[in-house]
Amino acid sequence: MPKGSPELTQARREEIINACEKLYQTMSFKEITIKEIGNATSFTRTSIYNYFQTKEEIFLALLKREYELWIASLKESMARADTMTKDEFADMIGRSLEARAQLLKIMSMNHYDMETGSRPEHLASFKTVYGESIRTVSAALERYFPEMTSFEKQDFIYTFFPFMFGIYPYTYVTEKQWAAMEEAGVNYVFMSIYEITYHCVRKLLNK
Repeated sequence: MPKGSPELTQARREEIINACEKLYQTMSFKEITIKEIGNATSFTRTSIYNYFQTKEEIFLALLKREYELWIASLKESMARADTMTKDEFADMIGRSLEARAQLLKIMSMNHYDMETGSRPEHLASFKTVYGESIRTVSAALERYFPEMTSFEKQDFIYTFFPFMFGIYPYTYVTEKQWAAMEEAGVNYVFMSIYEITYHCVRKLLNK
């Protein structure tokens, strides 16, 4: 355990996570190393090991924070609305994820690596927040669509959460991918994060 107050420990953890987040904007997961992250902090690279043993743990902490921000956004929207139509609910989910492109990017591209490269206590901490995101969406369904059966709500959760893993790669396409699809004759229709999420939620609510 690092020495210092809980406040200092948390501040340094956040600095490490922030450094990783900034690097991830211009570098790939494979390119980013503990050394690169350390160079972007105000303390020595070796000090990082007092907080995280691997870069996967740092990315997992970043993903956890992204889930926390998404949950907070959903709860804030729910606090402002006593009722919602299906269109309004789909709009809420769509807008909430549109603001969390980084959440979708990490979970779709590096999720397996992060989980296998993290210690059990870090993984358990992340899974707690992930579980809270499921409970939050479940609570929203319960609140706004009380006519849905337990099976229908479970079906929504078990369909939508796996669907989230495919949102980012479908909505962020490189020039190389565009060219390959054009050469292969793939009839690709671009949709934004909001559009693809909205349509999925709307279809699930109409089942």
